[in-house]
Amino acid sequence: MQNNYDMDYVSQNTPMYLFDIFKVQDRINYLREKLPTAKICYAVKANTFIAGRIADMADRLEICSSGEYYICEKLGIAPEKYVISGVNKEKDFIDQTVSSNEKVGCYTVESQLHFEMLFNAAKKTGRKLNLLLRLTSGNQFGMEESEIEQLISENKDSEFIKIIGIQYFSGTQKTSVKKLKRELEYVDGFLAKLQEDLGFVCEELEYGPGLPAMYFEEDYFEEEAYLETFHELLGNLKFQGEVILELGRGLAACCGTYFTKVVDKKTNKKENYAITDGGMHQLVYYGQFMAMKHPKMSVFPKRDGETKEWNLCGSLCTANDLFVKKLPVANLEIGDIFAFENTGAYCQIEGISLFLSRDLPTIVLREPDGNYTKVRERFETFELNLPQDS
Repeated sequence: MQNNYDMDYVSQNTPMYLFDIFKVQDRINYLREKLPTAKICYAVKANTFIAGRIADMADRLEICSSGEYYICEKLGIAPEKYVISGVNKEKDFIDQTVSSNEKVGCYTVESQLHFEMLFNAAKKTGRKLNLLLRLTSGNQFGMEESEIEQLISENKDSEFIKIIGIQYFSGTQKTSVKKLKRELEYVDGFLAKLQEDLGFVCEELEYGPGLPAMYFEEDYFEEEAYLETFHELLGNLKFQGEVILELGRGLAACCGTYFTKVVDKKTNKKENYAITDGGMHQLVYYGQFMAMKHPKMSVFPKRDGETKEWNLCGSLCTANDLFVKKLPVANLEIGDIFAFENTGAYCQIEGISLFLSRDLPTIVLREPDGNYTKVRERFETFELNLPQDS
């Protein structure tokens, strides 16, 4: 995959995110090849801007908020591909989606309250809902085994809901196959217990493996061997139903590049500083060690000659706005552009974008044919609807 950017176009639109749809396609194809027995669920929270392009590539899309639902609806994505998840499902939102003309694929249940709201909405409309019961991994998400067992025992013959399976997710950036093994063995044992004790045959297991993304130069991860072992672990499951892998960061990170332009440079107390038109509010990596680690990045144009160490800073009026410290660059000039890689997941969603009211960056998709589609112009935050003085 070549990073042959149109730098004239980039220069006119910084700061900007570019999401390469070909890289998304390539990534999904690669994961399907390495994990052929599993289906793929894309976690829309990782990057809503590519959801419309991913919809036909993925088997399912995880929706975690009403906002994500409305975005996907506006993009014309069929609700039958949604699994509506999240710990805070508002009653009005549930009632709206259940009574909609197009049926949602399934809902997750994070609590007894969720179940009651979904059950009542289904009873009111006469529409039978598919539910995944989320098994907790020891945090605020999901329910304990005993709660799940009780819900199944009391509702396995319900005319209003159908419990189709279990959802389990314990975190992200998991590089240890031993952890995957422990998790899968635990969930597999629980599913076997449900069948033995309650006669409940689980149709689906939606599992979040937390596939990692490599953000920094010193990061190393032997992904091919990791996925081969993961495939073997899936093959060793006693569970015979459908396995659906919920992927966000591990799917979308690779498609993104964040561009920011040098707008000023100076030397203070023998330290070189380059000021860019972006900032820490727009560039978020997992762990956010931007100033202490060197992320995978490039500078355009790349020059030969004397190399100096630069502290790369953004536009925010805070000393914390440091991308990276002591970055070696040859003959840095105002107008040069830095390209940060692997910014396709969470970076544009998780950042404190409105901090100090800097402009929101441009969002561009690079289509598989190489053409650019601008999906959001650089946006001035003072144009937001603010209350007027009386």
